[in-house]
Amino acid sequence: MKKLSNAQIAWRAAQDLPDGAYVNLGIGFPEMIAKFKPAGREVVYHTENGILDFGEAPPVGEEDWDLINAGKKAVTLNPGASFFHHADSFAMVRGGHLDVAVLGAYEVAENGDLANWSTGPGSVPAVGGAMDLVHGAKQVWVVTDHVTKDGKPKLLKQCRLPLTGVGCVTTVFTSLAVVDIVGGQFHLREKLPGMSLDELQALTGATLVADGTVKDLNVPEL
Repeated sequence: MKKLSNAQIAWRAAQDLPDGAYVNLGIGFPEMIAKFKPAGREVVYHTENGILDFGEAPPVGEEDWDLINAGKKAVTLNPGASFFHHADSFAMVRGGHLDVAVLGAYEVAENGDLANWSTGPGSVPAVGGAMDLVHGAKQVWVVTDHVTKDGKPKLLKQCRLPLTGVGCVTTVFTSLAVVDIVGGQFHLREKLPGMSLDELQALTGATLVADGTVKDLNVPEL
């Protein structure tokens, strides 16, 4: 089955970031979104460890390891960037000052519930700042593969894993589709052009509502 790469999912999500938005990118896969900011659009990136308005990763060999994001990856600074204590950073989150938080996911339920943390083998043994982000940001987006490694749906009627947040997710960008969560349902906005609605539904654990024109999910080769 042809599907989007992580880079292509990140590119697609980046296209929807509003001009002038304050955005937090979750550790791991979501951090890739910073590479694909549309030209001419201002997006101010926030990281929990205390930077506002960081830029792309520096070239290999030119890293300043005093400048890192919450995932301990090297970043650059845009003109006007600022530093602050992580307590102030979380005050920004909890105070509702972020427009968008983008996170990864193990499971997303049709009502917007999110499960994106685990204490299993190889996992960070804590939820980190995600619980603050999902309830502090005005919108919560998820970037994820549409199915698990063994082909099981990640978009479900109800999450089975411990929840990060209840009813918090607004949009999901997957390897097969773009889905908005409205009124406790998955509303299909875009899907891969070579995939039928029935094929996509078979890989989704809850009903997909296609109540208008479903656009083709077209992305560049990356």
